[in-house]
Amino acid sequence: MIKFHDVTKEYGGHRVLGPVSGRIEAGGITALIGPNGAGKSTLLSIVGRLMQPTSGGASVDGLDVRTAPTRELATRLAILSQEHRLDARITVRDLVAFGRFPHTQGRLTFGDHAHIDRALDFLELTGLQHRYLDELSGGQRQRAFVAMVLAQDTEVVLLDEPLNNLDLKHAVLIMRQLRRAADLLGRTIVIVIHDLAIAAAYADRVIALKQGQIAHSGTVEEVMTAEIVSELYETPVRILEVDGRRVPVVMP
Repeated sequence: MIKFHDVTKEYGGHRVLGPVSGRIEAGGITALIGPNGAGKSTLLSIVGRLMQPTSGGASVDGLDVRTAPTRELATRLAILSQEHRLDARITVRDLVAFGRFPHTQGRLTFGDHAHIDRALDFLELTGLQHRYLDELSGGQRQRAFVAMVLAQDTEVVLLDEPLNNLDLKHAVLIMRQLRRAADLLGRTIVIVIHDLAIAAAYADRVIALKQGQIAHSGTVEEVMTAEIVSELYETPVRILEVDGRRVPVVMP
């Protein structure tokens, strides 16, 4: 379980988040949605210890994110930020192998290679595993970074806009594998996402942020209503029912 309490973040005296408090139950996929500048990535980064809050704190399974030993936290939580560049010229397989570092400190075992192979296969990267990252398209590189996070094999996975640069096929591929990881492996997955249709199709819960505050939180059915989504984005939206799932559609 993820908990955060009285979390704020300020830059130069300007508050961009909070105070916000909440919890994310173990298991399933939770989507963080909201307009640009709502505080989604900031909250995710604070929970993942990529950023320190101005006040408040967060915990993962009772482990204080701010004070936990780095290696111990990295065996419980994996995070992929929006900014993930590498200056070194490495292959896809070498990148995915970085996900095993918290467990092995660089001494890969047969079991570690099995995790790497599985992550490559999940993201349809096996045929590209010996290619260098700078030889790939933006979408292929994005899939490689997601594979690295999955190879880390943590109970909690935090992903900040992982569908960027992906075409529809590969966006759905990633979401299907995240859904599989949540359902079959019991992973807790939190994803910042702008595509509301995909969020509605694959998420269990939604946390909607606006102007640095949590505007709504609940199941997809509770949050993905025409009234809530229209107010959240200040744009008229209809909700269609497709195969029992809610699909937001922008009104012309």
